Amino acid sequence: MSDVKARLLDLVAEYHREMTPEPRFVPGLTPLLPAGAVLDESDRLAVVAAALDLQITSGAASQQFERQMARHLGLRKAHLTNSGSSANLLALSALTSPLLEDRRLRPGDEVITVAAGFPTTVNPILQNGLLPVFVDIELGTYNTSPERIERAIGPKTRAIMIAHALGNPFAATEIARLADERGLLLVEDNCDALGSTEAGRLTGTFGDLSTISFYPAHHITTGEGGCVLTDNLALARIVESMRDWGRDCWCEPGEDNRCRKRFSCQLGRMPYGYDHKYVFSHVGYNLKSTDLQAAMGLTQLAKVEDFGAARRANWRQLHDRLEGLPGLLLPRATPNSDPSWFGFVITVLHDAPFAPGELVDFLEARRIGTRRFFAGNLTRHPAYLDRPMRIAGDLDNSDIVTDRTFWIGVHPRLTAEMVEYMAASIEEFVRQRYHRPGPTVTNLQQSGALA
Repeated sequence: MSDVKARLLDLVAEYHREMTPEPRFVPGLTPLLPAGAVLDESDRLAVVAAALDLQITSGAASQQFERQMARHLGLRKAHLTNSGSSANLLALSALTSPLLEDRRLRPGDEVITVAAGFPTTVNPILQNGLLPVFVDIELGTYNTSPERIERAIGPKTRAIMIAHALGNPFAATEIARLADERGLLLVEDNCDALGSTEAGRLTGTFGDLSTISFYPAHHITTGEGGCVLTDNLALARIVESMRDWGRDCWCEPGEDNRCRKRFSCQLGRMPYGYDHKYVFSHVGYNLKSTDLQAAMGLTQLAKVEDFGAARRANWRQLHDRLEGLPGLLLPRATPNSDPSWFGFVITVLHDAPFAPGELVDFLEARRIGTRRFFAGNLTRHPAYLDRPMRIAGDLDNSDIVTDRTFWIGVHPRLTAEMVEYMAASIEEFVRQRYHRPGPTVTNLQQSGALA
């Protein structure tokens, strides 16, 4: 490192300390967002160092982050993308590759997915001319079940693509076994669940392909960004090709003939010796990320275990404080799992003496941010009303989630004091509606419990 660069980075560290005062929580005034990135001095320094080196495209830092991300999950290959949504598109598109021969997905093939979730788990199915088969979820865990998936399998079903719900793993061991037994491909959307485990195994390791998002709301962030992972080298090669314009060559930009066939191959109907850098074996995209993003990814990945511990502690604090309150269905972990929670999900029961919107309005007025359970039942949205689909069974729970479910944050920026304020606010609202005496947030503030 040059002396000039070292001095500049020292100034950046000084700037960070000057511009990052100790946070002060004022109940009712400080916004408690449902999600948010935790960025420290190491992240700022990493991004500035990459910028000073003009690492503006995908290069050495991206390759290092890919290797460390794959190693973290114990998989052979990881490929960075410009978003988690692009990672989902890339993962499913890879399964349509002609290189998969009889196993490739073709237009009209069915892919089982969940009705209640986020669009980017479903959109790649439609974008590839495939037919989504929607199944319902279970209240409490907010995941579907192996039984629902098995009942949904039909003669045209070729794959499953589902997400772990807000960090809570679906029954990945059973669903992966079911997919294997029925000859189905499995795409595991792990965007909300980095660090979660099911049966002692990290999520993101069960599917033929898995995806991660590095958007600021998620477990670690690169600003924008995502990743596709696999243990299958053939699939990894397809993912890389489709991510990188669909080209057949795997040489890095700026590399010449590392593949040893730049001017010595014949593919398709191209003439022998046509520059391999410009031969395309897939209909692909440019979905790469940059070294600026990867530099932050490396510093964030070093903190992923601490972030997961904070999420678990905040979730447990909320659950312990709210357990037993009437009118609310609290979340529960799926059996044999240890979720690295993305959020704390609450469903207002039908017999509660208040509407979900009333509780949400109460919390928002106290600067406690809420979010709905993503899109709720996607089949009810304008974008999907005229799209081809099959619905397997009823979607009753997906409808309940649409009408009565929301979530609040558990991310690492929330302190125990903030979480206590969130829990006390919910408890105060519920007790008021049930006309039950109990401490109010104002009383807790006066007593010093929220000081």
